[in-house]
Amino acid sequence: MLLKVQHTAATTSGEIQITGSKSETNRLLILQALFDGITVKNISNSDDAAVMQKAIASTDSEVDIYHAGTAMRFLTAYFSIQEGRETLLTGSERMQQRPMAILVEALQTLGAQVSYVKNVGFPPLKITGSKLIKEEVTLKANVSSQYISALMMMGAALEKGLTIHLDGKITSVPYINMTLALLHQLDIDATFIGQTINIKPGRTSSAPREITVESDWSSASYFYSIVALSRKRDVNTSITISSYKEDSLQGDAVLQDIYKQLGVISTFNGDTLTLSLAKDFKLPETITLDLANAPDIAQTIAVTCLGLGLGCHLTGLHTLKIKETDRLEALREEITKLGGGIMVTDTDLTLLPQEAALNDNITIATYHDHRMAMAFAPLALAVPLLIDDAGVVSKSFPDFWKDLETLGFGQEIIG
Repeated sequence: MLLKVQHTAATTSGEIQITGSKSETNRLLILQALFDGITVKNISNSDDAAVMQKAIASTDSEVDIYHAGTAMRFLTAYFSIQEGRETLLTGSERMQQRPMAILVEALQTLGAQVSYVKNVGFPPLKITGSKLIKEEVTLKANVSSQYISALMMMGAALEKGLTIHLDGKITSVPYINMTLALLHQLDIDATFIGQTINIKPGRTSSAPREITVESDWSSASYFYSIVALSRKRDVNTSITISSYKEDSLQGDAVLQDIYKQLGVISTFNGDTLTLSLAKDFKLPETITLDLANAPDIAQTIAVTCLGLGLGCHLTGLHTLKIKETDRLEALREEITKLGGGIMVTDTDLTLLPQEAALNDNITIATYHDHRMAMAFAPLALAVPLLIDDAGVVSKSFPDFWKDLETLGFGQEIIG
């Protein structure tokens, strides 16, 4: 679906209810499958969460998780301990290009029966569930935290628990801490000290637990961007989003501090969060951020800076090359089409400050990546855009276009 998006309204104000965090949901769905007595509320309505639920409930020998990278990683560990069950875990063409060797090798070290069906190091995977008897493993720490989280959750279901030694600089620490905190909420004894994670076996209490998933901070990023970009249009702006916590487990909650540098104020009232513009605020010429702990918001921040005419230097982005697409190259391509000056390496992105107006009515390619569509959409406050494959947002935020419409973003399906 090719969607034309532009904003001509006099306001960007409104109230938005955002679905539960995909990251929290998928962790809790795995833990719910591993342990009795767990109830999960406000589950994400994303495609990824639906895929995870379907996969866990499936009794088929082949499980297809399509584009869901989190599901691939978490389910690889989950199926490896389902004794006696044989599973072919596969996904889309892009998923079959995303590396899995680090997790697979860690599982094999523990005694898991996991093998490659096509290309070594990549899905599809043949998994024969078995009882794992080893209780220690070492893996590189500068990789996707989802590998580590997959082992942490699985470890709680092992007879002797699991000790994970991390080698090198740890990436995306907040996501490891999220997994740790969820284990604690479910009465699972776990520690993360220095370079070592220790997971004790089982729950220390059999008491039922009900957990309400906090709304997704990655999804909140697009509304931060809208508020920041509305400064250029001088429109009335106040967006209230819910349900959020000041003491969030999600690494992307760092948005509050980042967008404060761009003149956006975050105000909590209970579980609602109101975003508004700071008065008499002078924008910086450029900002520099290390996003190693929150790489999923890099696209949004880069596009916000582009729309404001600011420069930015974003580092810690090495995991973006193995996401739904190579996000760094995708950003370089699309920002260049809009007239921006941008340079990328394998680990960072530099956007040059810009005085000239952006090119309008440019078709933004999304590369089967939900975050490309949503990161660029707020730019319609500055120039009309066409978003290719706009329906890709269903992967994490199915109501995205409907919610933008309530904020004055006009939309027309072109084809």
